[in-house]
Amino acid sequence: MEISKQTLSRLYEQMLLIRSFETASEREYKAALIGGYCHLSSGQEAATVGSTYALEADDRLITGYRCHGFALARGVPPEAVMAELFGRAGGCAHGRGGSMHLLDVGRGYFGGWGIVAGQLPIATGLALALVRQQRRQCVLCELGDGAVNMGAWHESLNLASVWQLPVVFLVMNNEYGMGTSVERASAVTDLHQRAAAYGMRSERIDGNDLPAVIEATSDLTAAARDDRTPSVLELVTYRFRGHSVADPGLSYRTTEEIAEHAKHDPLQRVRATLVAAGVSEDELNALAAEAEQRVLAAVEWARADAAPEVSELAKGMYAPGSAAQFAGMLAGAPFGERELVFAGGLGQ
Repeated sequence: MEISKQTLSRLYEQMLLIRSFETASEREYKAALIGGYCHLSSGQEAATVGSTYALEADDRLITGYRCHGFALARGVPPEAVMAELFGRAGGCAHGRGGSMHLLDVGRGYFGGWGIVAGQLPIATGLALALVRQQRRQCVLCELGDGAVNMGAWHESLNLASVWQLPVVFLVMNNEYGMGTSVERASAVTDLHQRAAAYGMRSERIDGNDLPAVIEATSDLTAAARDDRTPSVLELVTYRFRGHSVADPGLSYRTTEEIAEHAKHDPLQRVRATLVAAGVSEDELNALAAEAEQRVLAAVEWARADAAPEVSELAKGMYAPGSAAQFAGMLAGAPFGERELVFAGGLGQ
């Protein structure tokens, strides 16, 4: 697929931003300034940026918990993403979600989901809603290779095929589900072939080849929008870090294996293409420096941002007007009590 030098340069900037963001996230997490879990996508930038680039503004995106890169590629400001990792009020989920649950519905990003394969039924429901509302959009649902062995995968693909829903299931095959290789976990290692069980179109490509990712995702999302054709797209890629920041990734991978994959770093591949197109090394170095500065500024912004008010913690949990429905569930409510009292103390 032919991509203009200007477009490729802009996508390269996004990839640099994601790589710098993940490096800073690891540093801040190890400094105990980011809580919870933190899963990095360093090495998967071409798959992330290329697939997201294929989406139209009104399309829906929903992902698993390795989601920093997807939020940034969808246009969420790095300040809002970093503030969310810090649990601050200015975060894209107002500090309630953290690293695994980024969200920006205004940009069509319906969140990162922490339960493995938990996003698939939601993606299927989003696609059904588009059909019922007679909208010409599609849903791109990202998942990891480990999620294809969950029950929700089979249920979601079956319904998507039966109802002809406009959804593309994007399998990020980074070769490991946590610390278990695809070969050990899956009887069929060409994961996209599983779509055949549901009469669904599928494709498997090199996820580190940016133009190929854009071409394949554009093709499948167009079919979803225009013909309500669901599909599976498997992107074969690799993560340079472990499953999470707490995982060195060396107990189940050798340093030689990681070094071999580093030779196919998607950033270096795009950089080489830009050099061949006439972009100077100085210009490319300047883009990398700019990405680094944007991320450092985002870290400082997040550090200075206020923590959310405790009183706002449950805001948005229930629909307006639902207070009466939940009133009967409060402690002591069946007995008309305002306060639950234990006779003889809690220990009896």
